[in-house]
Amino acid sequence: MEANHIDHLFRHHSGKMISVLTRIFGLSNLEIIEDAIQDTFLKASIQWRIKQPDNPEAWLTQAAKNRVLDIFRKLKAEQKHLPEIKSGAEAIAINELFLDSEIEDAQLRMIFTACHPSLEPKDRISFALKTISGFSTKEIASALLIKEETVKKRLSRARKTIQKKELSFKIPQGKQLQLRIESVLEVLYLIFNEGFHSNKKEVLIRKELCGEAMRLCKSLLKNKHTSISASYALFALMCFHAARLDAKINIENELLDLKNQDRNKWSFPLIQLGNAMMNKAVENNEFSSYHYEAAIIAEHIKAPNFKQTDWNKILQWYQYLYKLQPNNSHLLSMAVVCLQSENYVKANFYFEQIKPEDLEQRSYLFYGAKADYFSAIKNKKEAIKYIDIALKKVTNGLEKEFLEKKKQKLIT
Repeated sequence: MEANHIDHLFRHHSGKMISVLTRIFGLSNLEIIEDAIQDTFLKASIQWRIKQPDNPEAWLTQAAKNRVLDIFRKLKAEQKHLPEIKSGAEAIAINELFLDSEIEDAQLRMIFTACHPSLEPKDRISFALKTISGFSTKEIASALLIKEETVKKRLSRARKTIQKKELSFKIPQGKQLQLRIESVLEVLYLIFNEGFHSNKKEVLIRKELCGEAMRLCKSLLKNKHTSISASYALFALMCFHAARLDAKINIENELLDLKNQDRNKWSFPLIQLGNAMMNKAVENNEFSSYHYEAAIIAEHIKAPNFKQTDWNKILQWYQYLYKLQPNNSHLLSMAVVCLQSENYVKANFYFEQIKPEDLEQRSYLFYGAKADYFSAIKNKKEAIKYIDIALKKVTNGLEKEFLEKKKQKLIT
């Protein structure tokens, strides 16, 4: 078994085990649980070098079950109030918590805990990647472009908030569910976006983050309380984006914009799945931002080629989205859409409303688009000025190369 496959198995499995053990021992013992799981996986990686088990996942599950008793002994030694585990009903109940349906339930509980509105927004993403997805602090730091120390602080702050506010490990019901699921969907959306459009210097796409966000979103669709129209719309949006992942970069590892992508490389099965999810998402009249974003991507996918894209329809969807969610990012998208349809007056109207500093790490997109605007109206001097600013602001190496090529075309 390759090291990468083992890493993937451990990561995927640790989220399951942490969720199940948290259900048994409670959120107050989360750190002890995480240490125990890490220890189990460390032992496995050493043992597997000598002989790999026939069924690695079953091996890990059994190892996690064995750790249950170890954790109980450790906690009892620290004089915590704990129930006795004997060989009777309690042991059977614990075994039942390792059934697939119960593991899914425990993971869903963990998703709602990690995305709780009481936690700071930035802490939610780090905490979700750690507890549900099994990412190490190093991997989280790498994925989110922050220092490991910052990740540790965020995780520590999240755990303290959970204890201080005595958050419960459950799936909320009724009106509370509606409020809480918005936070869950937002976190999954941000995790997917970080994978689809990475800020890492040398890697534009991080498929494992996209895949993880999709896996977690899919788990919402399996539960009758969380399979709401917004959940379906978000999953559709992820499918449409993921369908185009393999076409974003060419064999020379160069970034390709939508105009130059080979549409034959788009994944038809993912597009079909996205369409099926959108059909489910529009069964009622409750439209979320994810509905409009998915509708925008669907328009791009529907077009036989870039030239035949229905830019007016896309602008209309963006206007609905902006009404629901007014922000600089949507204004920028509307400006870019107007550039494509050669409506330069309207494009400038949107550009003038944008505060590029509010786009933070994505501010280079504003300057790059503004360069395209000036290039389109034949003002080469201003175009070069703006592309230079974009080059100073961009952090991703592939995007830097993409902008450099644009500049070269302007100069020659």
